[in-house]
Amino acid sequence: MKKITIPLFLAIILVACSDGIPDDFILSNESVKIYPDYTNLTIPFNIAPTNFTIDEDADGYITKVYSAKGKSVNVIGKDVLIKVNKWKELLLENKGDTVCFQIYLQKGNEWTKYPVIKNYIANEPIDNYISYRLIEPLFAIYDEISIHQRDITSFNQKTIYHSHLVSTGTRGQCINCHSFQDYNRNGKIQMHFRGYLGGTLITKDRKLEKYNLKTDSTISGGVYPTWHPSLDLIVYSVNKIHQNFYTRDIQKTEVQDQKSGLVLYNIRKNEVRKIIDGSYDLETFPYWAPDGKSLFFASADYIPELDYVPEDLAVNYDKIKYDLYKISFNTRTLEFGEVDTVFKASSIGKSATFPRLSPNGKYLMFTMADFGNFHIWHKTSNLYLIDMETGETRGIEELNSSETESYHSWSSNGSWVIFSSRRQDGAYTRFYISYFDGQGNFHKPFILPQKDPQFYQQFFKSFNVPEFLIRQVDFSPHDFLKALKTNSKNAVFAGNAGY
Repeated sequence: MKKITIPLFLAIILVACSDGIPDDFILSNESVKIYPDYTNLTIPFNIAPTNFTIDEDADGYITKVYSAKGKSVNVIGKDVLIKVNKWKELLLENKGDTVCFQIYLQKGNEWTKYPVIKNYIANEPIDNYISYRLIEPLFAIYDEISIHQRDITSFNQKTIYHSHLVSTGTRGQCINCHSFQDYNRNGKIQMHFRGYLGGTLITKDRKLEKYNLKTDSTISGGVYPTWHPSLDLIVYSVNKIHQNFYTRDIQKTEVQDQKSGLVLYNIRKNEVRKIIDGSYDLETFPYWAPDGKSLFFASADYIPELDYVPEDLAVNYDKIKYDLYKISFNTRTLEFGEVDTVFKASSIGKSATFPRLSPNGKYLMFTMADFGNFHIWHKTSNLYLIDMETGETRGIEELNSSETESYHSWSSNGSWVIFSSRRQDGAYTRFYISYFDGQGNFHKPFILPQKDPQFYQQFFKSFNVPEFLIRQVDFSPHDFLKALKTNSKNAVFAGNAGY
């Protein structure tokens, strides 16, 4: 028979006598340390439980979770794990109010009651799902990659596709960018694969079809995608990408474009048309405006100093600065207009990329670092916001940290953002969520909740490319594999699409 320690025995007696809450205690003015830091937050009323660990040594732990309405929940133990159904009921009944955590710690025979932790429950919901990529934080291994989908109203997760299905020996496969039309509202997805069974899978007539988007007149196949919000059109950057490694720079690797441009792919016609293809301009990371009438992108004016471009890029990597632009689009003629400058980061010695316009079109979020465009590797990368009506640009100090902030996505109602950050340890990217009040202000970010509060201290892969989804992905991993085993349909080059 197991021995019950005296403190645990006392805790059991308390549960039996008073629903777990001690009758006698002393009051403390000091806050209890918890991990993750789920304090003073604004959270969605449909988010999964913000389970946490009480980061204090004690003989007994009791936490009362409550709000103004509904039934309170008492949790015994260092790990505060809340049942999903009870949590959902509590938050749903108290939208626009607060959820409170009252913590009691026992040391010896004495209990201490600590200040209440309060989190505001927003009236606006968050999209039910996110998609994301898991990848090893290494520079050379690319075939250990998977795409997942998480129900963020619970802890349910499923694999969309995993490279293990084919990656064995010399049959390595890299899963590249995934993209959805209009938050996957209509179940339309595209995903690019390199290496074994390489090609681009695109939803057409509710089926996955495999395409080769490289033509004799374009630099490459489609690389970084953005799906038009209402039409069967995808804009891709086409890139000839090079990777350099540095031993003396704190940023050990630099991903660079030797050549790039933008193309428009018409799914119905299987046609590729050029949008921009400058000799030395390096266009990348396109993003459609929510109304589908303009396209944002990043571009660097690049004129090599040396005759050999790869060597020039390796030597002058920190001189390449990207600016933000937009180009108008006629949804009737499918033609692009003139290019307008949105933000000239190079004029202040910086480099901007990853433009993402809010659903109402009022705010543009982007990353800015000292140079380059692949900011997920850049320690100097931070998030910035442009008010599109006033032109005011500011660093989002509410979200930024001393470590890397990079890829980001708006929820479909514009009330929430999710972004990648390395603030926890400087090595692994994790996802953080923040409430946006619609007036240009963000609330304190919090790490995506996990069932096990210690998850992030034990899981050694990087999360990246988070995208909010309204509905689940319809296809299974084997649906993707089946489509990959078919022959690619070769896209046809159809000239220019405007500028």
